[in-house]
Amino acid sequence: MTILNKHFKNLYNTAPFSEIKTEDFLPAFNIAIEKARNEIDAITNNSEAPTFANTIEALDYSGEELDRISSIFFNLNSAETNDEIQKIAQEVSPLLSEFSNDITLNEELFKRVKTVYDSNSKLNLTTEQETLLDKKYKGFSRNGANLSEDKKQKLRAIDKELSQLKLQFGEHILAETNAYEMHLTNEEDLSGLPEDAKEAAKQLAESKGKDGWLITLEYPSYIPFMTYADNRELREELSKAFGRKGFQNNALDNQDIVLKIAQLRHKRAQLLNYETHAHFVLEERMAETPEKVTTFLNELLEKAKPAAKEEFEKLENFAKELDGIDQLQKWDSAYYSEKLKQKLFDLNDEQLKPYFKLENVISGAFTVANKLFGLKFEEIDTIDKYHKDVLTYKVTDNDGEFVSIFYADFFPRAGKRDGAWMTSYKSQMIKDGKNERPHVSIVCNFTKPTKSKPSLLTFNEVTTLFHEFGHALHGMLANTTYPSLSGTSVYWDFVELPSQIMENWCYEKEALELFATHYETGEVIPMELIEKIKASATFHEGMQTLRQLSFGLLDMSWHGVDPSNISDVKSHEVEALGDTSLYPDVAENCMSTSFAHIFQGGYSSGYYSYKWAEVLDADAFEYFKEEGIFNKEVANKFKTHVLSQGGTENPMTLYKKFRGQEPQPEALLRRAGLLK
Repeated sequence: MTILNKHFKNLYNTAPFSEIKTEDFLPAFNIAIEKARNEIDAITNNSEAPTFANTIEALDYSGEELDRISSIFFNLNSAETNDEIQKIAQEVSPLLSEFSNDITLNEELFKRVKTVYDSNSKLNLTTEQETLLDKKYKGFSRNGANLSEDKKQKLRAIDKELSQLKLQFGEHILAETNAYEMHLTNEEDLSGLPEDAKEAAKQLAESKGKDGWLITLEYPSYIPFMTYADNRELREELSKAFGRKGFQNNALDNQDIVLKIAQLRHKRAQLLNYETHAHFVLEERMAETPEKVTTFLNELLEKAKPAAKEEFEKLENFAKELDGIDQLQKWDSAYYSEKLKQKLFDLNDEQLKPYFKLENVISGAFTVANKLFGLKFEEIDTIDKYHKDVLTYKVTDNDGEFVSIFYADFFPRAGKRDGAWMTSYKSQMIKDGKNERPHVSIVCNFTKPTKSKPSLLTFNEVTTLFHEFGHALHGMLANTTYPSLSGTSVYWDFVELPSQIMENWCYEKEALELFATHYETGEVIPMELIEKIKASATFHEGMQTLRQLSFGLLDMSWHGVDPSNISDVKSHEVEALGDTSLYPDVAENCMSTSFAHIFQGGYSSGYYSYKWAEVLDADAFEYFKEEGIFNKEVANKFKTHVLSQGGTENPMTLYKKFRGQEPQPEALLRRAGLLK
């Protein structure tokens, strides 16, 4: 018995990170899998006739300990990993995949589920119970329960291989990110770079015992250099290093892994009688079919492309006038866009950053959540953390009732993957009459404080924090009976609505004045800067839309077709991105080999959902704007019908209960300035 297999005996039942040893994980997983197997056996071997309670409910509450250990382990593998943890992940993933298959391919268990499913009309279930029953039945049927024995074995083998390949893919990207450093010793090479970015680069070099400055592929280092560095050759070098992750024909190459993952997913879909992996995935999405997704993406492409081309031509002309650049390249994009933005709006990140001290932005997000949803956040130091940088909060409502534990982890480090995400360490559910409250976490990679300055965020980082905080609110405010329907357990193209809608408050004067104060003088952000933020919000929106659509179309090109004829990752990608390309292709770079969202994360056949959710969030925020951005009635509707309901009902039904109508795509086009 390990510490992980015991009830965590502390005030909020939080993970005891400081007591967990890495070597505890493998035995803990084995014990928890055995316990979960026994729980499944008890359901399967129950001599009583199958009922909703003794089969469907029992199944949803089973494996609680295993879920808990998995969430702790895999969250650490993303946010605080090391060689040992990665090795354990390779051992554990096939075990979990096998256990999952043992459940979904258990004929006796499926018979019980099917018996309840077939008698649904006589059971008088609540909406949430009907949803759970449908989900449990499909959990079996969509994962091979109706297959013959030999096909079930094939499915097991595919799932085992996929789980290992996805882990390898991510490990390769992390290793390539960590392996690259651009070591600069001539200060002229940093010309154009803001002082805090230079200071951070110097501190990084010092931490590694080197003179000069270090630039890396981690976003807080990479983005400022690509945006501000005057040295075009160095921007080219850094851009190419970023773009060739997993594409270097070395031990960390991901080309074969990409082909294998795409082919195995297709084989899996075919085994289950689906035309492609996308057909399989989209059956459980708001979009429903690959045809609808492709139509949706292409309709947006048709509207965005003229604007994108016009923006690109203006940017190219600007670069030519300024520096005599004849052909804009990808490593020129952020640099000249920033210069043009400064010229048009007289606005840059360096002007804004002093008003966005990290602590103030966090406080601002909390204040917005309080005004909208009545939540209070109290920083506490009485619970364990997995790293000293992590902040921990107790969340309560206006009546003082406990709502959630909230972890926030903001700075990059070697054991942490790039990007930003929300996750959970403990699910919300109502069990044995008790409402078990969730433990929610957000993880970001923002610029660290330096010796002379606190962590000052770019405006893009501010919206990122609000975005992940929106996901966190979806998790914190969950109020459902069953864990598998709780919080962010919703259709994938609905999950981005709570996150993306929160970004809107970052552009509103009424919200900005709550937290955007100068870190030295305390001065509230001037009205003139707020107006510039709003005016520049749609700057290069056509090009940005094209970029997002390119990712969605690339995803569908891998998963909405039979990939067995694809032999070359790069040439396939060039063809898939043809209609969305503005910049010349870079031969030594490839997007697919580091496209972690679709080859490691859960976005395969789902990348379109960012744009899909933008339609939802633009339409939803128009409602807030009509009634007032802190209108309690609208906020309460959003909390009641969206944030608290998780996946208990069809998302379109929930959305219409909140909004009173289906979302209007024109709302997005209006906001983006693409509607003439």
